[in-house]
Amino acid sequence: MAVVVLLVAAAMLALVLQSRHDTNTEAKHRSVAVAETFAHSPGVLAALRTPDPSKVLQPLTEKARRAAGVDFIVVMDTKGIRYTHPQPDRIGKRFVGTIEPSLAGRVYTESVYGPLGHEVQATVPIYDEKRKVVALVSAGLKVKNVTSVVDRQLPIIFGAGAAALALATGGTALVARRLRRQTHRLGPAEMTRMYEHHDAVLHAVREGVLIVGNDGQLLLANDEARRLLDLPPDAEGRHISELPSLDPSTVELLTSGRVATDEVHLAGERLLAVNQRPTDRHGGPKGTVATLRDSTELRTLSGKADMARERLKLLYDAGLGIGTTLDVVRTAEELAKVAVPRFADFVTVDLADPVLRGEEPAGTGTDMRRTAVHGIRDDHPLYELDRLIDFLPSTPQARGFGSGRSELVPDLSAAPGWHAQDPERTQMIVDYGIHSLITVPLQARGVILGVANFWRSEKPQPFEEDDLSLAEELVARAAVSIDNARRYTREHTLAVALQRSLLPRALPEQSALDVAHRYLPALSGVSGDWFDVIPLPGSRVALVVGDVVGHGLHAAATMGRLRTAVHNFSTLDLPPDEILNHLDDLVGRIDQEEDGAAAGAGVTGATCLYAIYDPVSRHCAMARAGHPVPALVHLDGSVSFPDLPAGPPLGLGGMPFETAELELAEGTQLVLYTDGLIEDRTRDIDVGMELLRQVLASHPDRPPEESCQAVLDELLPGRPKDDVALLIARTRAIPPNNVACWDVPFDPAAVAGMRAAVAEKLDDWGLSELAFAMELVLSELITNALHYGSEPITMRLLRDRTLTCEVADGSSTSPHLRYAATMDEGGRGLFLVAQMAERWGTRYTPQGKVIWAELSLP
Repeated sequence: MAVVVLLVAAAMLALVLQSRHDTNTEAKHRSVAVAETFAHSPGVLAALRTPDPSKVLQPLTEKARRAAGVDFIVVMDTKGIRYTHPQPDRIGKRFVGTIEPSLAGRVYTESVYGPLGHEVQATVPIYDEKRKVVALVSAGLKVKNVTSVVDRQLPIIFGAGAAALALATGGTALVARRLRRQTHRLGPAEMTRMYEHHDAVLHAVREGVLIVGNDGQLLLANDEARRLLDLPPDAEGRHISELPSLDPSTVELLTSGRVATDEVHLAGERLLAVNQRPTDRHGGPKGTVATLRDSTELRTLSGKADMARERLKLLYDAGLGIGTTLDVVRTAEELAKVAVPRFADFVTVDLADPVLRGEEPAGTGTDMRRTAVHGIRDDHPLYELDRLIDFLPSTPQARGFGSGRSELVPDLSAAPGWHAQDPERTQMIVDYGIHSLITVPLQARGVILGVANFWRSEKPQPFEEDDLSLAEELVARAAVSIDNARRYTREHTLAVALQRSLLPRALPEQSALDVAHRYLPALSGVSGDWFDVIPLPGSRVALVVGDVVGHGLHAAATMGRLRTAVHNFSTLDLPPDEILNHLDDLVGRIDQEEDGAAAGAGVTGATCLYAIYDPVSRHCAMARAGHPVPALVHLDGSVSFPDLPAGPPLGLGGMPFETAELELAEGTQLVLYTDGLIEDRTRDIDVGMELLRQVLASHPDRPPEESCQAVLDELLPGRPKDDVALLIARTRAIPPNNVACWDVPFDPAAVAGMRAAVAEKLDDWGLSELAFAMELVLSELITNALHYGSEPITMRLLRDRTLTCEVADGSSTSPHLRYAATMDEGGRGLFLVAQMAERWGTRYTPQGKVIWAELSLP
């Protein structure tokens, strides 16, 4: 009855709260409806436009208020000044409430303390013909009128509660009568005596008895069943599947309801013979009764079978869990983790130090590094990780490493050879509780790489000969994986070393660009990514970024050949498209050579981008062969990707390459990169380019060195799957006062005038001491152009890190340096130029050629 009263009281309270909530909601809805209806009523807009809106609207609002059953309807202007109010003295005063949402065109409801007291009101806008808010209407009710409606509903609610209480009381009486019928009207004394007899018989027998309901719920368990099955005190009343101590096969039998005779099931360390019969044969309730007998004599046989099963499962898991990566340390850690705690309590792996570097191990057990340590606890006294250990010849580790045979030490406290290694630490190990050891050498392909040590502490029984065979099987699987990882480490180290040796170790000095670069090898191996910065005559600089298809030593070596070829082709001072044409032919020949030497070893192609920047004209000529387009970071912070003709990758042939000309403002950043920067399996290339654009645009004034690091941090948070080469160059410009140009008349007499003009310019630059050498050089160059070239002839002096003299003419005839005989009258001009200048050479232009010579500045 007390429970029923509490439930009825709670229901009545919920009804009251719900009724109040519904009434408040209804009040808000009525206020909104009245306010919107009045706002859209005919004549309201016209009344607002009269000289005295209150005179017209006040009677209308009062009439509408009484008809709608609300406490007030207030019309106000957009500043909140009232035109109407139930209390006329409030007209012309400011409205109490929030009008900003309604001025924005929304219906707004709120609870305020106004002139009439605590009010619930809604405010709506009044629009003119142009949908402009010209006034506001607010309607609402006083809160005490709202709550009075709730008070009128209370008698109904209390009546319903009383009826529910009466109904519950009657139901309780009916249930009580039903219970008395089910107990056959036995009194408390009779039922107590019956239970005592039942309990004495059931719990005195030395056989376990379980009664399980039809729904799988445990109804009864005697003392013997609790002991045999290790049941918790609250087992009765719980579902069989919820009892943690039961074996899954036992759970299946007890919940199946089937007949069983002397079925053998495991219960902890016991083997039980189980018999099960249904309980409804004579009209009783549905369910089963099971009897349990202890059959521990079969324990030995069952234990051996389980041990064999566990060992097979351990070996199966080892096959799946060891060698998942080509990393020596990771593979050693996997061996240690798979054996703890199923086979040993602690596992340590010691590898010969050269193995970690990918080298062949030495033939002794000295200089072994602890590579993996794993155990059931972290406070063990074993040697710590990464320690270099020199095992004495008397230790099991040294003997196993030297002989290649496993060592079993059943009792570490009685192993003097092991104690001699480090008496203080070995005593700590014994005191810690570690009492048994198996040492197995890691041997693969006839080479011993190290030893694996299996330690036992929690299990009281020592390792046995059967355990030795299992340890050897585990270590044999791990040894092959460690050797594969070692050989891969060696190849990877060699490939990285080769590639880094083929990449630029330091950028050359030049004045045209402020350059920064990064190169990151891939996580799984190197490929053929490379970059280069090549100074060209006339203070120009060539920027190169390329990517060879493939990975490993072969790709790195091919990259070195291509980089050398680019340097050689650059000395010819060819345009970017011709450079790529020569590279395309070279890659095609490399492919043919590789295809003829070994099937499948050839390089299928390469990509490349070649750019030449001239700091005098600020022009940049670029061409690409299947390579990603560069990024340009402009002075205003914008980032663009110029539309360069793509061109096919190198080695395919058949299509020409095209050169694009760009004019770059001083300070523009040119960003060249390989596809490993923007491509990834988890994102599209467009997403990578957008990320690159965002990083570059965030700080356009950042130095190239910082930009390189920022780009890598944002686009490559971890180790990349592919090689990445990144080159960022900020353009510089040579000041106009460091450049002098002249048009040379096609007349031998003009040479003297040019010498005088050059001498005067060198005086202006403070380089008078170079006047003699420069006059001699330009005399020979201009004379050659007059004798062997054609018009027009121009001359340019360029002061940068060197003093450069350039003579251009309209002929494509190439001059050659030759040594004149004693009696020859000519042929010594270029020889004199070569002697006086640091460097000289020829480059071809669409208009002819340019012969240049450089002199070192004092």
